[in-house]
Amino acid sequence: MAERPSVPSPPRLVDVARAAGVSLATASRAMTGSSGVSAEVAAHVQAVASRIGYVPNSHARALAGGQVSMVGLIVHDVGDPYFGEIARGVLHETESRGYLALISQTQRDPRAELARIRALRAHRVTMLVMAGSGYVRAGREAGTEVGAGAGITAGAGTGTGTGTGADTDAGADMAAEVRSFTAAGGRLAVIGRHHLPVDAVLPDNAAGGATLMRHLLGLGHRRLGVLGGPPNLTTVEDRLDGLRTAFGAAGLDWRSVPVVHGDFTREGGAAATARLMRAHPDLTAVVALNDPMAVGALSWLLNSGRRVPGEISVAGFDDAPVARDVYPALTTIRLPMADMGKQALDLVLRPPASRPRRRRTTHELVVRASTAPPHT
Repeated sequence: MAERPSVPSPPRLVDVARAAGVSLATASRAMTGSSGVSAEVAAHVQAVASRIGYVPNSHARALAGGQVSMVGLIVHDVGDPYFGEIARGVLHETESRGYLALISQTQRDPRAELARIRALRAHRVTMLVMAGSGYVRAGREAGTEVGAGAGITAGAGTGTGTGTGADTDAGADMAAEVRSFTAAGGRLAVIGRHHLPVDAVLPDNAAGGATLMRHLLGLGHRRLGVLGGPPNLTTVEDRLDGLRTAFGAAGLDWRSVPVVHGDFTREGGAAATARLMRAHPDLTAVVALNDPMAVGALSWLLNSGRRVPGEISVAGFDDAPVARDVYPALTTIRLPMADMGKQALDLVLRPPASRPRRRRTTHELVVRASTAPPHT
C-alpha cells in the first residue's frame, strides 16, 4: 500500500520563539500584547511569526485566560428572512467591535433551544443573543385558548412544539439554565417576548397587528381570514392580539374571523391558505402573521386563478426583503429587524443592570400593491 504523503504541521509558538531567538514565554507575551515585553521585541517577534506563517490559536488563548471573545447567536430558522436580517445586525456589530459570532438554529423547538445554550456554554461562550419568539404558557396557545371563539381552525404544523407538557418542562429547564448561566457571569439578551428575567428587545408586534387591521378595515374589508404561525409562540399570540383588538374596536365580532395555524414558511402559508379558502371561499382579505406565509398565500391564490388584489387582498408582517420583490408587492408591517439585532448585542455587551432592561421597537405600515378595497 502506498504511503500517504506527509502533511507539514503548521508552525507553533515554539517555532516562532526559536526563529526569533527569544524564550517561549517572551514569544507568548509578544503575540498576546501582554506587558513585560518592549515594543521593539514585540514587533520583531510578530514579524517573525508572520514570515513563518504562524497563526495564533485565539480559542486556546481565550480558554487559558478565562475569556472568550465570541458571541453566541441562537435563531429559530436561518432560512427565514426575519432571522437573516436580525443576524445581519448582530454580525455588523460583532465585526465592528472585534468579536466573533457563532450562529445556531433551533427550528422553533424549545428543547433544541436549551441544547444550543448548553453547547455554547460548553465552548466557554459567555455572551448570548437569542432571537425568536418565546413560548406561551401551557393551555394558552395563540388563537386556540378557551374562549377564542368559533371560526378558529388549528392546522397541523411541524417542528413547532406542542404548547403543552413538553414545552412546560422545557420552559422550566430553560429558566434554570439561564439562572445558572447568568449566576456564573454570563450575559444574555433576547429578541421577542420570553418568560425569562433577562434583557430584551421587544418587537412592536401587538401594535403592528392593530395597525395592519385598521388599514384593511379602512379599505372596507369585513370578511377577513388570518394565517397564524405556530400557536405556541408569543409572537403569534401578540400579533393576533393586535388584530383582535383593532377588529373589536371597530365594533366587529372577532369570532367571525377564521384563523388557520401553520408553519412560519412559504410552504406553511400555502397549505394554510388552501385550508382557509376551502372553508371560507367568500373572504376578501387574508392576513399572514409573517411575510413568508404571505408569499405562500400569494402563490396559492394566484395559482388558483384568484386575482390579487382584484378579488382578494393579502397582507404580511415584518417587511422581509422578499416582500418588495414578489408580484404584487406585499403590504406589510415593517419591523427594524437589523437594528433589533444591534440593540440586543448592545445589551449583551453592557455591564449587567440590577433589573432586566427592555427596549421596545417601532413599527411602520408599508402599503404596496397586494391590498385594495374589496371587489363589489
